[in-house]
Amino acid sequence: MSATSSPSHAFFEGSYLGDKARLAPTARLECKVCWHVYDPAEGCETWQIPAGTPFTALPEHWRCPVCDGARDQFMVLDGGAPDLSALAPAPAAVAADPHLEAQLRDMPGRFEAVFREIHSAKMKGVPFVNESLGVKAVGFRAHGGRALGVLVTPWFMNLVLLPNAQDDWSGLKTGDKELIAFPSGSYEFLAANRPETGPYKACSLFSPMFDFSSMLQAVETAAAVLPALFDAANREEGTRSGEIRRRAEEEAATLAQAEAAALASEEPAPRPAGPPPEMSRRAVILGPRAAQGLAPEVPQDGIA
Repeated sequence: MSATSSPSHAFFEGSYLGDKARLAPTARLECKVCWHVYDPAEGCETWQIPAGTPFTALPEHWRCPVCDGARDQFMVLDGGAPDLSALAPAPAAVAADPHLEAQLRDMPGRFEAVFREIHSAKMKGVPFVNESLGVKAVGFRAHGGRALGVLVTPWFMNLVLLPNAQDDWSGLKTGDKELIAFPSGSYEFLAANRPETGPYKACSLFSPMFDFSSMLQAVETAAAVLPALFDAANREEGTRSGEIRRRAEEEAATLAQAEAAALASEEPAPRPAGPPPEMSRRAVILGPRAAQGLAPEVPQDGIA
C-alpha cells in the first residue's frame, strides 16, 4: 500500500508499529479495529485525557475507548492540526499517578489468580457454575482516578472498581450498597474485600453465566460493557436503577403470562436460543436476571 492509495490516509499502518519516534505531536491515529480516531486536539473524554495531549504522551494503560483495543493497533491517519503547541495543557500536565499505574498493571492478574484458586478449590461441580468458562480480567482502565474493569468467572461477570490512593474503604462491610454514576446512568455496586486484593466495589452484570457457550463469547461481551457504560447515548433520561428494574418486572410479568398460556395449551413458550446479537442496555449492564425482574445474584461465600 502506498501513501497515495487512499486520499484520507497519509500513511500506511506500518508507519507506526509502536515506534513513538515516528509520530508527530499533532498526528491523529485511527484504531484499525473499530476506526475510532484519537485526535490530540480533542484528547479523550472517556480516559480523562485533556485536549492538547499527543498520542505519544498517553499513559501506558490507555486503550481504545470504543473497542478496548491496544494502543499499538492504531495507525496514522494524518498529521493533525499544526498549532497543537498552542493548546493547553501541555503534555507534561498529564501527571502520572503511581498508585493507579500499579493497580492497572498488577490488579487484573491478581484478581485472575484469586478467582482461579476459588474456582479450583471451592466451585468445581457447583450447579450454578458454567464449566465451559474460565477466569479473565477484561479492559481495566482509569475512571475518575480509580481503576475500573470487568471480571469474568464461570459463575459471574462483574464490574470491579478499585479505590484510589486517597480512598479509605477499609471500613466498608461486605454487601454495603452504593449507587455510582456513569455517563449511561447510575448503577448499584456492592462492597467486597478479600485478603489478596483488598477492598473493592462490584456491580453484577451476569450471574449465573449460562447465557455464554464459550469463553470467547463471554470476553467479547465483557469488552463491550465498558464502552456502553461510558456512552451517554445509552442513558434513559429520568430513570435510575429502580425504575429500570420496575420496567424489567413488567416485561417479566408479560413473559410469565405468555408462558402460562403456552402451558395451558401444552405448547412450549418460545425462548431465544442464546443471547441476542445486540443486547439491550439493561442486559449488558444489569444482566439477564434484572431483565427477568430479579435482583442480580451475588453468591454468598464472599465471592463478588
